[in-house]
Amino acid sequence: MAKEFSRIDAPLREFIGKQAMFFVATAPSTGGRINLSPKGYQDTFAVLDDHTVAYLDLFGSGVETIAHLRDNGRITIMFCSFTRNSRILRLFGTGRVVRPDDAEFDRIRSHFGDLRSGLRAAIVIDVERIADACGFAVPYYELVDERPVLETHHVKAPEEAYARLIGRNQHSIDGLPGLDPDHPPPPPVGG
Repeated sequence: MAKEFSRIDAPLREFIGKQAMFFVATAPSTGGRINLSPKGYQDTFAVLDDHTVAYLDLFGSGVETIAHLRDNGRITIMFCSFTRNSRILRLFGTGRVVRPDDAEFDRIRSHFGDLRSGLRAAIVIDVERIADACGFAVPYYELVDERPVLETHHVKAPEEAYARLIGRNQHSIDGLPGLDPDHPPPPPVGG
């Protein structure tokens, strides 16, 4: 049954490391839409210490997570086992955006594997609550492989494509500020 943990210990790190995907949830302070995003590529999530995690944020279809973190910082990460050993793990915390041109980015980057094309930022989360649940109703699935579509797209995209993405990522779907047009991130690594 459900259990709360005081820190991200070795068994939790092992569970997190075995998951092929995770989910990110954020919401604006008032009104607006809740954002719930699946994330993949297993080398894009890292446990930095017992109360801090981070993931690499890639250019994609929107900027909801960044906008919501700028608004209020609230974020929840969920890992869900689809194997015979059922388990759901949620990390509740406060997140912040660390861009490739920020001073601490290189230190955070050192916790990840190969840098993917299309990197927009790192999302760093100070974890305040760690809790699991049984996951008994979650079906079994077998992982076939990672889907290479986004990475392939970013590798082929010319630099001008990122300028368009930055323009499109200036606001969330609810109009909250996303990427700062006066301080756009540098061209994505590998793009």
